[in-house]
Amino acid sequence: MLAKISVTDNHMHIDSRARGLEAVKEFQNSGGTHIILVTKPSWSLGVTIKKPEDYITVFDETIEIGSKIKKMGVEAFPVLGVHPAEISRLIEHMELQEAMEIMKKGLEIASDYVEKGLAVGIKSGRPHYPVTAEVWATSNEIMEYAFSLGKEQDCAVQLHTENVGKPELQDITERAKRTGIKLYRVVKHYSPPLISVCEELGLFPGVICFKGAIEQALEEGTRFMMETDYIDDLDRPGAVLGPKTIPKRTIKLMETYGEEPFWIVHKDNPEKVYNIEIEV
Repeated sequence: MLAKISVTDNHMHIDSRARGLEAVKEFQNSGGTHIILVTKPSWSLGVTIKKPEDYITVFDETIEIGSKIKKMGVEAFPVLGVHPAEISRLIEHMELQEAMEIMKKGLEIASDYVEKGLAVGIKSGRPHYPVTAEVWATSNEIMEYAFSLGKEQDCAVQLHTENVGKPELQDITERAKRTGIKLYRVVKHYSPPLISVCEELGLFPGVICFKGAIEQALEEGTRFMMETDYIDDLDRPGAVLGPKTIPKRTIKLMETYGEEPFWIVHKDNPEKVYNIEIEV
């Protein structure tokens, strides 16, 4: 039995070179209705970034896949941006300053798509692996620049970062505050179920749906979204979580928690964060 509510995955990648629309069909057949469709890293699409305009190929592909998904009857809302790990690839063949400028200009291009109504948010963040102090500082500067663009467009900024606890979330919040972006527009992608901490700070968590995480989140409230970070890569089938995960888990959890919390998680929260309309 499918849920009679909207079911939104806050972070999915769909790649026509991999399972593509077949994965969307799986999501749909399990009860999924809405996808926040996030740009794949440039290198995973075979694009080598040498100048900011090279990101246009990546962004256009995401928009095109989004259009195909909509024709299937699943709503797709693109989030475009520059993966924070790009910095490590760029500095293999250019100076750090140049890499930073290219990434910032790439974010500006993503912001233009938001302004035109083609995307609902920007993706940024900082490396999730050890880097030098200089690269870390530069990455934070790029992330803060994304916040300032998010402030300008009044749009969401989805963050790919290191594993976080309260101290890391506090640091991100302070950086966001400096730019004046509305804090609920700052989305911590791949978030642990730290619902109370995020509420206290003002950030919005996209809780990764590992076993038990949503139950833990619901103990602290309904101020979160659910995500799989499905990467649609044939070399890593089902990674991080498969496309059926959120619809199936939602339907199962409704047996215990009822429908009401999931109206908030799947409809009210994404509507507020991304300034979109979620129709059932």
